[in-house]
Amino acid sequence: MLAAIRRSLRAKVIAIVLVTTSIALLSSAAVLLSYESGNYREFLLNDLRTQAEILARTNAPALAFDDPEDATTNLALLTSRPNINAAAIYTDDGLLFASYAAANATVELPERLDGELDRIVDDGAEVARAVTEAGNVLGFVYLHARYELGDRLVAYLLILATVMGMSLLIAGFVSLSLAANVTAPVRQLTRAARKVIDERDFTVRAERTTDDEIGVLVDAFNSMLAEVGRRAEALEASNRRLKRESEERRAAEQALLRADQRKDEFLATLAHELRNPLAPMVNAMTLLASDGADAGTTARAHEIVSRQLGQLVRLVDDLLDVSRITSGKLLIKKETVELSTVIQNAIDTVRPLLESREHPLTVELPANPVYLQADPVRLAQVFSNLLNNAAKYSDPGGAISITSAVSDGLVEVRITDGGVGISAETLPEIFEMFAQGDNAERTQTGLGVGLALAKQLVELHGGTIEADSPGVGRGSIFIVRLPVRAALTAERPSDVLAAARDASAQPRQRVLLVDDNVDFASSLALLLEGMGHTVEVCHDGAAALACVKTFAPDVAFLDIGLPDMSGYDLARELRASPGFEGLVLVAVSGWGQQQDRQRSEEAGFALHLVKPVEIKQIELALRSLVR
Repeated sequence: MLAAIRRSLRAKVIAIVLVTTSIALLSSAAVLLSYESGNYREFLLNDLRTQAEILARTNAPALAFDDPEDATTNLALLTSRPNINAAAIYTDDGLLFASYAAANATVELPERLDGELDRIVDDGAEVARAVTEAGNVLGFVYLHARYELGDRLVAYLLILATVMGMSLLIAGFVSLSLAANVTAPVRQLTRAARKVIDERDFTVRAERTTDDEIGVLVDAFNSMLAEVGRRAEALEASNRRLKRESEERRAAEQALLRADQRKDEFLATLAHELRNPLAPMVNAMTLLASDGADAGTTARAHEIVSRQLGQLVRLVDDLLDVSRITSGKLLIKKETVELSTVIQNAIDTVRPLLESREHPLTVELPANPVYLQADPVRLAQVFSNLLNNAAKYSDPGGAISITSAVSDGLVEVRITDGGVGISAETLPEIFEMFAQGDNAERTQTGLGVGLALAKQLVELHGGTIEADSPGVGRGSIFIVRLPVRAALTAERPSDVLAAARDASAQPRQRVLLVDDNVDFASSLALLLEGMGHTVEVCHDGAAALACVKTFAPDVAFLDIGLPDMSGYDLARELRASPGFEGLVLVAVSGWGQQQDRQRSEEAGFALHLVKPVEIKQIELALRSLVR
């Protein structure tokens, strides 16, 4: 409604007339109602005063001769006055002498009356007058009448509403007539202007129908249209020339931008891809140069250098041909690889960054090995890129986890961090080349090629990659799904089998495993049983406390994050239990910072192992800690 009035001059004229009339009528109604309210009050009180004086004269003899029956008869005459609810006569000492009450009246008479009254109360009007004779007060007459102001105001409002409705109807007809005469020329001018705007036809002219100011406006409008038409024609000709020149310049600029972009993409990709393998190679060379490096450390360092050098050569070969990267034509060399090996290689690549920023890393992989038909270098590159981003975009000390599961012929690997997160607006663009996300101002920000290359490599392996985040400041999740080789997923790694075969060399122990991760606990139990140990598994603290009394273990591996109590509390209770002073406690947790290890020591643990725990670590703990 308001929008229609704002768009129409005719509607504004009608609205002005109607609003003005309404304000005048409402003001008059308010004044009349106020006047009527006061006038009715004075009228009612004056009427009661007159009636009270008449009753006073009439009942003076009844009071003088102490005749209440005569007074009651006189009061009964008030039945002809339906507005009077009750009446009474009181003696000169204020006692009730005679009374009257109208039918259905619920008024309570005053018990005593010592003087005259003249007031409006909640339920009506009260008047009291003295009964005198020869200057002596014989008593008092009391009247109570209904105060019907509300009913009178309602009646007046109905009358005023009727009058206002008729007045507004008349004003509406008058305003329609006035609006037609005043706004018709303006509406014609508006139609002409709208046609010029919609059709760009400057030959349109408005017709002059009046000789007043609006007529002068129409003439000025027509003259303006003629001038604008001439200038518009000249401007369009100039625009056509400028457009041709602009298109030529834009084509040249785009060609320069494409060339510059190809250069930037090459440099950015080269810098990004060469940096990752160089970091572990530097560390490995440091190990080789150290005086205390033993044969195992030297072999491990040589292995790292060899693996990272091979990856570096492959990356240089691919990066030299920029067109293969930008056009999505990267080649991969597939072979049968095991997922845990690929992920371990990725962790080795990013480990210096993780350690420098003190990120605790939790890795949870399927108990059985998962085999893929993939390029191990390229696939390790994918996971190292994701881990690298998780470390860079998390505050120092922020936890990072890698979890995976196999379902429907696909392995799903999730890399989760609690870092800066990704906004909903950035998520759809996060895998585009050079995308910087929401954190371009951070000093740790990369060049924006890692995720784009990771997506391209995952798709070349027949998989998918996606990102998710609860929001900015709430971390992010990257999910990689890859097809697995189903025929090999149930096989056990040769090194694990070898460990089981060599278990005969170890002393047999009674081992208690307490972990709410059923897969981890059951798989570790199988390995330990294969080595000849006796194993009991519990998944919460209460079950462990009950089991330890009957099982009497030699060593207990306790998870810290149990559902009913922490591993620290469980260790304290076990230490406080009589008969278990010689029980060896080993903490197994995804938290591996210094404060976590210190808390384990304070709780009574002999050793703190960080997940993922290798079987060799378990073997070493059993050999070195258990007497």
